[in-house]
This record gives sequence, C-alpha cells and structure tokens, in this order.
Amino acid sequence: MVTISSLDVFIQVIINGTLYGCIYGLAAIGLSLIFGSMQIIFIAQGAMMVLASYFTYWFFTLTSIDPLLCFILLLPVFYALGAIIYRVCFKRVARAGKNPTLLLAFGIMVLFERAMALLWSPDTRSVTTDYTTMSLSLGNINISYIRLLVFVIGIAATIIVFLFLKKTMWGKAVRGSSEDPHAAALLGISPVKVATLTFAIGISLAGVAGVAVAMSYPFDPYFGFIFSLKALVAVAIGGMGSVGGAFIGGVLLGLFESLGSYLISSGWADAISYAIFLIVLIFFPEGLFGRSAKKV
Repeated sequence: MVTISSLDVFIQVIINGTLYGCIYGLAAIGLSLIFGSMQIIFIAQGAMMVLASYFTYWFFTLTSIDPLLCFILLLPVFYALGAIIYRVCFKRVARAGKNPTLLLAFGIMVLFERAMALLWSPDTRSVTTDYTTMSLSLGNINISYIRLLVFVIGIAATIIVFLFLKKTMWGKAVRGSSEDPHAAALLGISPVKVATLTFAIGISLAGVAGVAVAMSYPFDPYFGFIFSLKALVAVAIGGMGSVGGAFIGGVLLGLFESLGSYLISSGWADAISYAIFLIVLIFFPEGLFGRSAKKV
C-alpha cells in the first residue's frame, strides 16, 4: 500500500534519490558520449568505475591523503587508459568494417573484473574518512556532504563536456564526425584521432564516477555491472547521444528508485526502474529529450 508517513520524510527520500542518481548520471555522461560519437555501447563503463574505486581506495590506504584529490589525479590516468583501450581494441574493429563492439565491450568488462578479483581479492572494500558520515542539516532534512559533492561534480562535468562539444574545435570535430564521418574526413578531420579523444574522455568520466562510488558505497570487483546497466537506462531515458540528457536521466532514475523503495518496497526499486526504461523505449525511442542518437 502506498503511504507517505510525513512531508519531511518524503522530501528526504526525494533528496536522497536525486543525489544518488548523480552517480548514475556521471556514469551515463561518458557512456552517452561514446555512443553518440561512435555508436559503441560500452558496457564495461561500470568496470572502469570500479577500477577507479580501487585506485582511490589504495591511494587513501597507502598515503592517508584525502581521496578527494583522486578526482583530479585519476583524470590523466583514465584518459590515457581510454585512449589505449580504443587504439588496441576498437580501432581495428572499426577499420575492418565490423561491428561486434558490444561483445568486445563485454569481454573487456569480464577481463577487468577477473583481473581486479585476482589482484585485490573479491572482498568488499570501502573508503571511510572523517567526513564520511557528516551531513548538512536543514531542520529535519539531512544532506550527506559526500553526495552533495558528487552532485556538484556531476553538474560541473556535464557543463564542461557540453562546453567542450559546443565551443572548442575538437568538440566540433567530435560532433561533425558523429553526424557524418565521411564528410568530416573530407574536411581533414581524422576519424581515428576524434574517436580516440572521445573514448578517452568517456573513460575519464568513468574514473570520476568511480571516485564518487568509492567515497559513497562499499564495492567489490563485480560491483560495476549494475552501474553499467543503470547508466544504459539513464542514457535511454535522457536521450541517446545527449550528454545533458544522460545526466538528467541518471538523476531521474535515482529519484524513481528512491520513490519506489519508499512508496512500495525496496525490492521493487530495480523492477520500477527497468519498467520505466521499457516504457521510455516504447513511447519515446529517442529519449525524453527527443535527441537523435547521432547527436551529442
């Protein structure tokens, strides 16, 4: 039975769901960018996030330095990792004119999961700092400092990527290649360089999301698959290829899950989110924001 115990509790549920959805949104931005530019459903995005979570955990454990620094430190590392993954794995597939990219991404996901389990064991890890349990109190409403920070970072990442695509030459090259790669090549735009750049940025965003995961939740090597699925749902809700829509889709997904858990039952949260996913695909195949899958 659907009941609302109090207005304060209901507002708290909405805030928690919105802030939780920001992690989905961060994961979805990179996934949307990669898909919008190259039509690659990179299902290993969640595994990249967990890899960043492990880096954050060991950085904090071995140095005792604030893990917030990992938001900056991991950007070049995961940018380089993304460039390497594209050049080694996806570049050859693209040249061959084949498109088994989903299977290839699935293989990468399994490889990284097994590697993390062998290196660091399947044990659950978590990053606990002095401010992990701290929150901002507004009357009876409590807002976690970490989740609020993730919200700010998510907004900042969305704005930065949007401005990059709209205002910079490389961003315009990415948009041009995604809309008409043959015409872009005739204009002197290197498809390989553009694809490498796009993929590297997408993996960098997964690294940022992974730091947020490490500071927010316990994780293990197989924790990323659920984030890959939720990021895919967020992209579908917001609009395939729409960076801003992907982040908003992630926030909406977190909100739907939180409200479903509160109003019905926690066991229904995933079922509700996937049901919404199917409804959006049926009635809004280009997403709620109506963006074409070939636009970023």
